[in-house]
Amino acid sequence: MKIGLYSITYLGLWYDGPALTQSELIDRAKRFGYEGVEIDGKAPHGNPGDLTSDRCREVRAKAAGEGIDIYAVAANNDFSSPVDEHREVQMLYVRNLLRMCSDLGAGTLRIFAAWPGVCRAAKVGSYAAAEKVWADSHAGVPSDKTWDRCRSCLIECARWASEEGVVLALQNHPEVIHHYSDLIRMIREVDSPALKACLDAPLARRQRDTDMREAARAVGKLQVLTHFGGEYEEGPDGQVIGYVRARSGALTEQDFYGDFTAGMLEIGYEGYTGYELCHPLPVVNHKPAGLDFVDKNARLAAQFMRNVIAEAQRAAAVPAAR
Repeated sequence: MKIGLYSITYLGLWYDGPALTQSELIDRAKRFGYEGVEIDGKAPHGNPGDLTSDRCREVRAKAAGEGIDIYAVAANNDFSSPVDEHREVQMLYVRNLLRMCSDLGAGTLRIFAAWPGVCRAAKVGSYAAAEKVWADSHAGVPSDKTWDRCRSCLIECARWASEEGVVLALQNHPEVIHHYSDLIRMIREVDSPALKACLDAPLARRQRDTDMREAARAVGKLQVLTHFGGEYEEGPDGQVIGYVRARSGALTEQDFYGDFTAGMLEIGYEGYTGYELCHPLPVVNHKPAGLDFVDKNARLAAQFMRNVIAEAQRAAAVPAAR
């Protein structure tokens, strides 16, 4: 497994401070020991209206010069709307992101079935307003109709992806996809080699999947991308400790990445796990956490995941040695 940095971390959405440029993002990835970056498909990092083919080639050259792989682009799409025009606009967005993937040399486009979106509240992001809009627009709409709309859009986008030589990585993210079994079902119903899986451990945990190895085995060879998140502290012995922050603000220690990584090794996954800091952050000195908080977590997250992968590899080697 390789460790990547997902650019949502530095988009200027969840912290008090400016977004990094694409060049600054690549520099951060190199400084903290990441092997690649995933570009979020919205301004200021990856809006396809801003990233012309020429601009993509510039970013691609910068990454190559630093030895950093642009391994994926991330769509923020919603194919679930009962309004035809809304879905058509979302599909056009994805089609343009596929062009951008080709120009950047990224072989994977992370995609949603249905993403409610995010709004800015004061200086930082909030999910509340977007989730309310999504819920209101789907009130009274049968869930099977919403599923069918998402599937139809994914079928068309998979055809476009195949033409561009890009693989779509469907994430196990609500809405519509509420469990890894939903993820697998949707991929099977779309029935295209261009649609694969992006099973993320934090989402599986929130969806009450307690057996991470079982989830990994279920997706198997469909897995082409994954992410990890959380906040990190360095203990007195130098050990990096990871925490998950609930929306209530409470912190709980992460205790599932070891099993998940072991499961990824079992299925032969050799792709990227990308760090994302993508949730409301703590208030520091009466204001939202700033860029220094993000830098600390991005640096420690890479160290944390390197340790997790190394430990999983050591554990996997023990039975073979015996």
